[in-house]
Amino acid sequence: MHGLKALSLLGLLSASAALAQAPGLGASVELVDPHVLRVCADPHNLPLSNEQGEGYENKIAELIARKLNEPTSYTYFPQVIGFVKNTLNALRCDVIMGVALGDGQVQTTNAYYRTTYALMFRPGTGLDGVVSLSDPRLKDRHIGIIAGTPPATVLVQNGLMALAKPYPLMVDTRIDTPSRTMADDVAAGRIDAGVLWGPMAGYFGQREEPRLTVVPLLKETERMDFRIAMGVRRSDQDWKRKLNGIVAESSAEIDGILTAYGVPLLDEQGHLKAK
Repeated sequence: MHGLKALSLLGLLSASAALAQAPGLGASVELVDPHVLRVCADPHNLPLSNEQGEGYENKIAELIARKLNEPTSYTYFPQVIGFVKNTLNALRCDVIMGVALGDGQVQTTNAYYRTTYALMFRPGTGLDGVVSLSDPRLKDRHIGIIAGTPPATVLVQNGLMALAKPYPLMVDTRIDTPSRTMADDVAAGRIDAGVLWGPMAGYFGQREEPRLTVVPLLKETERMDFRIAMGVRRSDQDWKRKLNGIVAESSAEIDGILTAYGVPLLDEQGHLKAK
């Protein structure tokens, strides 16, 4: 037993020494492999990402890899509690795509897009022209809402929660996709409208038949819009600066990818960008 403990301790010391001697690692972690863009992502979370590389965050990661002249590799893990711990902080990957600017779990880069929650409904059902959750035409309507998201507060303020249909916020995306389910329910007439994070509303809304009307919520009393960045380890200052440079030079290309997926994009003044 003492021998096993000694061998175990020796192994730990050897690993620590190797880590400290590796370029960019040790006390100040940077990139485990500086020649590969190693991305942390959810394997079943369209329109953001999936294992087939079909999400817009996959496409933006590919763009960054081309700018770096590097291949891309992924560590996939459901984006639930423990995601950062089991991916980025475990040194299994070096960047998380699609993190809210200022997220406390990671160090964030500069934002590469800004978007907002949106209202979606079937055209021709009496809601055409609605641009705010305070519109009286929403009274007595059944509205879908992801539980615990900012628009839920606005629904309460406007007396719309009594007839609202809640959908879960935290799910295993391998099993359930509440955003897609809500869009399906709106299209089928099971609910009158739905409020979703803009990228979800834009992506799923344009895939329904008939195509759903998606209205970015820009006039609410509560904050609906957020800037989205990439997340890196707190120690990775050089890596963050490199990503910031790529974001700055690639804004038009990134906007093009996002627009193709139906993401409502806002400019720095909070106005909707022209498509």
